Order: sequence, then C-alpha cells, then structure tokens
Amino acid sequence: MYIYDEVDQNLVEQRVAQFSDQTRRFLAGELTEDEFRVLRLQNGLYIQRHAPMLRVAIPYGMLSSTQLRALAEIARRWDRGYAHFSTRQNIQFNWPALPNVPDILAKLATVQMHAIQTSGNCIRNTTTDHFAGIAPDELVNPLVWCEIIRQWSTFHPEFAFLPRKFKIAVSGAHTDRAAAGVNDIGLQAVEQNGEVGFRVWIGGGLGRTPMVGHLIKPFVAWYDLLTYLQAALRVYNLHGRRDNKYKARIKILVKDLKPHVFAAEVEALWQTLRGGPDTIRQEELDAIAARFTWPKYESLPADLNDGSDDKAESGYRHWLKRNVHAHKVPGYAAVTVSLKATGVPPGDITAEQMDAVADLAEEFGFGELRVSHEQNLILADVRRDHLYALWQRLKALNLATANIGLLTNIIACPGGDFCALANAVSIPVAAAIQERFDDLDYLHDIGELDLNISGCINSCGHHHVGHIGILGVDKAGEEWYQITLGGRQSGAQKNVSALEADKSTGAAIGKIIGPSFARDQVPVVVEHLVQAYLDMRDSEHERFIDVVERLGIGPFKERVYADSALSNSTPKEAAHV
Repeated sequence: MYIYDEVDQNLVEQRVAQFSDQTRRFLAGELTEDEFRVLRLQNGLYIQRHAPMLRVAIPYGMLSSTQLRALAEIARRWDRGYAHFSTRQNIQFNWPALPNVPDILAKLATVQMHAIQTSGNCIRNTTTDHFAGIAPDELVNPLVWCEIIRQWSTFHPEFAFLPRKFKIAVSGAHTDRAAAGVNDIGLQAVEQNGEVGFRVWIGGGLGRTPMVGHLIKPFVAWYDLLTYLQAALRVYNLHGRRDNKYKARIKILVKDLKPHVFAAEVEALWQTLRGGPDTIRQEELDAIAARFTWPKYESLPADLNDGSDDKAESGYRHWLKRNVHAHKVPGYAAVTVSLKATGVPPGDITAEQMDAVADLAEEFGFGELRVSHEQNLILADVRRDHLYALWQRLKALNLATANIGLLTNIIACPGGDFCALANAVSIPVAAAIQERFDDLDYLHDIGELDLNISGCINSCGHHHVGHIGILGVDKAGEEWYQITLGGRQSGAQKNVSALEADKSTGAAIGKIIGPSFARDQVPVVVEHLVQAYLDMRDSEHERFIDVVERLGIGPFKERVYADSALSNSTPKEAAHV
C-alpha cells in the first residue's frame, strides 16, 4: 500500500474543508446551481436520477482492509448499506444526502482516501492491472508508476480544464490486463537495449465513437515518461475541440489530425521539454517506491498443497480453476472475490460483506485488496494451503461464485435504475441473463466469454469490448437493446503477424449484428449466440471470441434472426452508434 506523507494528507484535508464551505454556501442559497456544479464535480459528486452519487477514488485499484472498513461504515451511516465498484476501479455511493457529503469526505480523509478528480474535464484516476505487483509476467511494478502519474497530475493547473475528461492506464506486464488500448493514453512497459520504458498508445476510448488507440511512440525511457505525457496533453489542450463535447476527446483529435501528424507534433514539443523539470530522477523514483509497504512473504514450496486432490466438492474445483490465479511468489496465489452471484447487481457489495472481506484480507493475506475492471475484488496474497478454508468462508458470504472469465461474470453500469443519462436499464438485463445461465457446469462447458452491458452510448459498462456487448437504446420512448459481437479489451489475436501484434494491444471494437431487441428478448438472443458458438467451435478449447474472429458475425446473426419470434418484433432500423 502507498502511505501518505504530510503533503498528501494536508492536500485531502484542505480539499474537505474547502468543499464543506462550498456546500454550506450552496445550501444557504449563496451559490447558484451553475456555480456549485463545477465545484461538486471537482469532488466526485453527480446528481443522478434519484439522488446525488458520490464517486470515490481508489487510486490504481488498490485498497487496504482499513479503507474497506471505512467504506463499509460510509455505506451504513450515510447511504443504504451497499456500494458499487465501477469499471474504473473506483467505488460509487448512490444515495448520499448532499448535506452529508462533506462528512463522508472527511471520513475518507482519515483513511487516506478522497474523491478528487473522479469527475470533470481533468486527468482521472489512473488505472492498472488488478494483479499489479504480484503478476508473474510483470516487467515492472506498475503501482509505482501509477503513483508517479497521480502525484504529477493531481491539481496540475495546466490540465485541470481539458477539452474533455482524460483517462490513463498503465500495464507493467507482457500481457495487457489494464485495457491500455481503449484509454486516452495507454502505457505498456517494455525493455529496449537493456533499458526499461513504455510503449505509448494514444487515442483509444469507448463511448459514442469507440476507437482503439494508435501506437504513437514505440519506446519512451522511464525517466522521460512525464515529459512525454506533458507534451501529448499540451497538444491535446491546444487543438482539442471545446465547442462540441461529442468531438472533444483526444481520440477525435488523433483521428482528424491523423496519427502520424499528431505523433510528429508531440515529438516536436517533447524535444523542448525533454530533460526539463518533469524528468524523473532515480532518487525520486526510489522515494515514491519507498512509500509503499510491501508484504513480507514466507519462504514456501511452489507445490504447496491447495487441497484440490483430496477435497471432493466440485464447487471448490471450479473455484480453483476460475477464481484462483498465479502469483509471482512461490506458494502464494491471488484470489478473485466474485461480486457476480446470481441476483446481485454486478459490482455491488453490502456493508456487511465489505467488513467480512476486510477481515479475510487480514486473516488470509497482508490486508491488501485490489479492485478489478470487471467489478470484482482481489485478495492479493493467499497461501495456497489456505485456499480451501478461504473458499468455505467466501461461500458462506455468497462471494465464491466460480464464474471469473465466464458468461455470468457480467460487467454492467448502474443503468437506468440510477443514472440520469441512461436510455435503458442494465441491472435487470444482467439478472435475467444470470438466471438463464445459472448452471456452473454448463458455464464451464461454454468456457471463456466476456459479456458487457451499458445503459447508454457513454459505455460505462464497456459493451464495445465485450465478446458479447449489449447497449441500451431509446426507441420512441421505449427500451431496446443492441447487440455487438467480437469486442475485446486486450489479448493476442489469431491470424496476426508478429509485427502487427507488436504494434497492437489486442483490443478490438465489437460489430453490431443487426436491429435491436426488446428487453425480455435479450436472454434469448444470448442463448442463441451461445448455442451457435457451441455448434460451430472446432473443439472445447476454441473460445467464443476465437470462433467469432474465425467465422465473422454472419453465422451468429443468421442464427439469431432465424428465430421468427425475435425478428418479427424487432424495429426495422438499427440504432445509431
């Protein structure tokens, strides 16, 4: 865990005092709605369909057990007893009363947390791999680099009012698990001639115009990282559209300028900044790394018994296969705590569950947790011979669903049940799909399949990069759902040359299969798509996404629209994307 120094603590405490006075003045009628809007957004406070929503930052997705207990207390005391983890590794409270928000922020400050830069046209919370620091395939520990970017970008006066919100993701591993290709800037650690640095992708993003980022710089040495980021953001700040929010993201600028022109402008500006004050020195890097606490691992045998041979329960074996992950330290494992049990809104967790998971993080690890892009929690450091006991405890909490990487590990935004921007609900659709596929043996037969749901085109559920994506659209005041196939947030693509693979993060945007469907038809559509895959796969080892990439969306589309019950009741026009 990163431990605040005096500067960090003073910064968040001063922000709490500042916002407390701003809220007092607004409630007293001394500030207008327009004047207060910009102030509350700077503190992560939105006005949603039914109540304010407070988005709390979890920098690079890392939590301590103490912080999780504080979030549980906030949920009980100032909300409705639960909270929601987002795809940006943050947490959201959907029901706080406005007068209580300063008190919530004050509570967060006592455990080194805040809501700074979780909204607004600034550099948002930097995200990374949820196995950061423990992944066996890491080249560098991205947590340190995320913290460097956090310190550099927080309250940076030059980038406080960008043309639009700005998101950075950092991957320190050979396999990108940070969705670097669909962020405004994606960084992936690489080594060149014995020197560590980063590949830089710029211009990715989802929303109304989904795009995969372009490789703008194949290698930036680690000490030059901040000066290069500064150059890229200055070019964006200079040319980015401020007259049209739909064309304001950097992805539109890179597309309009052309990637090579954008890259040339950044390169020219970077040459004037390189070697300047933002150049990272080794002693600065070491100082930040020293502010992290690292676990004191035991010396254990790599083949430590996990109980898989002598425990008869199939549920435990399924859980070992799907929810337990490799660790860089022999004898240890990382464990995903699934927040995707059938009937539970994806990413939601109760205050009681938060307290219990905090206890488990201390009992079975070193009190550290991670939040994943898939809206689950990770226990980072579990001894392999303790896995069976942990599984039993999680099962009692309804947190041991063995579905990580499977169809019911659904990523979904809160949708129309909460969000004022949504065209349609997401949570009831996720629940209906979970119920239809509530058979773990069948799910394991289907194999890996990412299903993502967004309630509107803003794509907070990342539907564009789901193997199956579901988007809520408005048809004459009614809720309909558009289906896409073939998206992926990262990974190795088949039938791609080594040179092409080296220039790509493996991210891909899904393709629309055709006209949209009514809400009650969506589970049937998913069932048709799954059955088509099972019928067409070459073997049980060929994944859903592999079949889509091998055959295209045509055979899947034919299977779905061959069902007259679906095709006859579907609107004729396809929704605008």
